[in-house]
Amino acid sequence: MIIRAYEKNDLKSMIQIWNEVVEEGIAFPQEEFLNEKTGSEFFASQTYSAVAVDENNEVCGLYILHPNNIGRCGHICNASYAVSSELRGKHIGEKLILDCLNQAKKHGFKILQFNAVVESNIHARHLYKRLGFMQLGTIPNGFRMKDGHFENICVYYHEL
Repeated sequence: MIIRAYEKNDLKSMIQIWNEVVEEGIAFPQEEFLNEKTGSEFFASQTYSAVAVDENNEVCGLYILHPNNIGRCGHICNASYAVSSELRGKHIGEKLILDCLNQAKKHGFKILQFNAVVESNIHARHLYKRLGFMQLGTIPNGFRMKDGHFENICVYYHEL
């Protein structure tokens, strides 16, 4: 497994994986699907977009890295991760996060913050804790799930 900056020929797979997570409706706040045009613009607009590729150069997962805020808070970044549902549980997410931490530091960020980790996403939360992220708190009913009910979200940070 190699983590690298995305390339134009990765976009179709990236959009498919991203939309899969959006469709599940249990992790990403986005509700609109990406298409070829919006996906290309979206991934290009990030500070850094990366893919995890296997030995056949097939995209297995991805992440985006971008500022969490502006100005005096511009040193804080945010990231989102997506792994193909067929390949979850193979530690691809962990590799993406570790690479993201390195890229965030290379891009001059000082803190990586996650604004809205759904409380029931226990696998992600265990991984974040294991990788040294600290939970700042919980926002009651901060995330509307696909089925319409609300769940708590947790805010995490990691100093770089």
